[in-house]
Amino acid sequence: MAAKTIRVLVVDDSAVCRRILTDLIDGAPGMHVVGTAADGREAVERAGTLLPDVVTLDVQMPWMNGLATLDALFQRRPLPVVMVSSLTKLGANVTLDALEHGALDYVPKPEYGVDLRSAIEEELIRKIRMAAGADVRRILALRAERKRRRAERPAPVKQAPAEAPGDELAEQCIAIGISTGGPPALSALFEELKPPLPPIAVVQHMPPNFTKPLAWRLNALSALSIKEAEAGDALRPNHVLIAPGGRHLLLRRAGAAVCAALDDGPPQSGHKPSADVLLQSAAEIYADRCLGVIMTGMGRDGADGCRAVRRRGGFVLGQDEASSDVYGMNKVAFTEGNVDRQFSLGDAAAAITREARRMRK
Repeated sequence: MAAKTIRVLVVDDSAVCRRILTDLIDGAPGMHVVGTAADGREAVERAGTLLPDVVTLDVQMPWMNGLATLDALFQRRPLPVVMVSSLTKLGANVTLDALEHGALDYVPKPEYGVDLRSAIEEELIRKIRMAAGADVRRILALRAERKRRRAERPAPVKQAPAEAPGDELAEQCIAIGISTGGPPALSALFEELKPPLPPIAVVQHMPPNFTKPLAWRLNALSALSIKEAEAGDALRPNHVLIAPGGRHLLLRRAGAAVCAALDDGPPQSGHKPSADVLLQSAAEIYADRCLGVIMTGMGRDGADGCRAVRRRGGFVLGQDEASSDVYGMNKVAFTEGNVDRQFSLGDAAAAITREARRMRK
């Protein structure tokens, strides 16, 4: 039996962008654009009559912006939404809000003058295919529960890290790889994690201009100190470094310290930053004191890094299928035998804290 054609509604205030997106989607096997909309109000109306399987939604529109449109669409009928975002600070912040509200993923529009068609074709089609099979009601329920718990939680209290050179925490590392569904999952994780903890390094697949706002948001809700990594940043207990979009994050020895190094080399495992790059470098330095964590995301980035952590004597935790927006990267690592134990997102902080303590004994 032939696979069902994915019906897509394209929403963008630019007629040029609507035409390009429509041509790309109609040109892909198994996809068809059932309609377009130029603003949010039209999008909500057309989604109600056309019943698309997926909506691509522009972040910045007149009358009714992408976030308001997203909420209105969900009130009518929960359905998969892929945001189409400009590579700007405003675009990044609205996109992060949209992901927290239940959008499944986003496709970044390139800077003005770059050929939109060639820049986003592969990513757009891949993410629409992924979104078409998602259980949006489950994802919205998870988001709502996290929001409720966040409202009940007291404001985080930052704690200064232990600075003694022989401190056991400084001799450990937690390295996290995450992709699709990552920003909301990281919010849930870092809301719960509490000091004392070893240094933490994170690769979240994102373009430039997106990771700094992500780090600011996570820092505001966490008792840990969180920032976008810069070259030379020392790894310190109770501190978290987020790989900058478009750069690989590696860990390097610098005398008695371990510092962040940024690399502008080619993508690895299809990504830049790459979770494989981070996990492999962390395994080389920390060996059996490295805790690898692989979470929600498309593809297989991080699976080879998890293998490297285990081969060097470290331990790997993997997010389970039930709590993942996309069971991809973590599924590959698990099925290839490179995850020691799985965890649900609700138990993520407890699982990571427990294993970090065990590795110090």
